[in-house]
Amino acid sequence: MRRLEDGMFVAGQISPDEVAELGAQGIALIVNNRPDGEEPGQPAGAEIEAAAEAAGIAYRAIPVSQLTPEAIEATRQAFDEATGPILAFCRSGTRSTYVWALARSLGGADGDTLVGQAAEAGYDLTPIRRFLR
Repeated sequence: MRRLEDGMFVAGQISPDEVAELGAQGIALIVNNRPDGEEPGQPAGAEIEAAAEAAGIAYRAIPVSQLTPEAIEATRQAFDEATGPILAFCRSGTRSTYVWALARSLGGADGDTLVGQAAEAGYDLTPIRRFLR
């Protein structure tokens, strides 16, 4: 997990076996930005959702193959409704970082601040910078 801001983390693909430990680390919401079947051998979202439910962690599937306004708004709403730390994941964490930045920008966050936070976590927002406030 890489920290983007207080209470917000991103990661590459997680497995159902890792979910209980995420709960022990305080994660309250898992956001799955990865469409099912994107890659052979990838765990199904339903498996991760079941593990989250068993661990008492909220789960939200917001599959992103393109950065659409609907996905960004759904992500913003999920973040607003979260009751604790959030982990968003995709294949590598980059897509989840993009969606996080666009959702935070939609909520009024400063683009330069978001770029800096992403860079500290090892992600480059240059491809989407023009869309950030």
